[in-house]
Amino acid sequence: MKYCPNCAATLTIKIPADDSRERHICEACGSIHYQNPHNVVGSIPVHGTQVLLCRRAIEPRLGYWTLPAGFMELGESTSHGAARETLEEAGAVVEIGPLYSLLNVPHAEQVHLFYLAKMTSPEFYAGEESLEVALFEEHEIPWDDIAFPAVKQTLEWFFADRASGALEADKEFHVRSRDVLPSERI
Repeated sequence: MKYCPNCAATLTIKIPADDSRERHICEACGSIHYQNPHNVVGSIPVHGTQVLLCRRAIEPRLGYWTLPAGFMELGESTSHGAARETLEEAGAVVEIGPLYSLLNVPHAEQVHLFYLAKMTSPEFYAGEESLEVALFEEHEIPWDDIAFPAVKQTLEWFFADRASGALEADKEFHVRSRDVLPSERI
């Protein structure tokens, strides 16, 4: 950020009074501009034993496979954002279940949240940001062509938990979480 969005004056970077971090400050109007991580929300859409994946039509990672996900919009909850992104990218209507994974990606200034989701029908289509969309059994997942470490980790956890029975309706599970390190960038 170079200019104040309020008055267009040049910003300076310094630690404001009563703070401990450097911030973008406008000396002209006195505004302090906080920059916070972006929430990426998505789902693990399941139909029967298959998971729905999208092949990206945009950068980054054009042509690689991912779970349907994207940036949360103002005025929506994380679960509503996950359902919206699934419809926009994969043309699939889902019933959003519980939060499944939370991955911190500090080097990208993002937090990724994935929800368990049940497809309401086997109908889907490629949205504007997807080249194609397909249902995959676990052994069919194109593991070498997964777009992002957070997606690969979420899928690995999901299939392991499903195989162990941890995702059965009568069992309590805990949200999976970890930090994605810069060295994991593709």
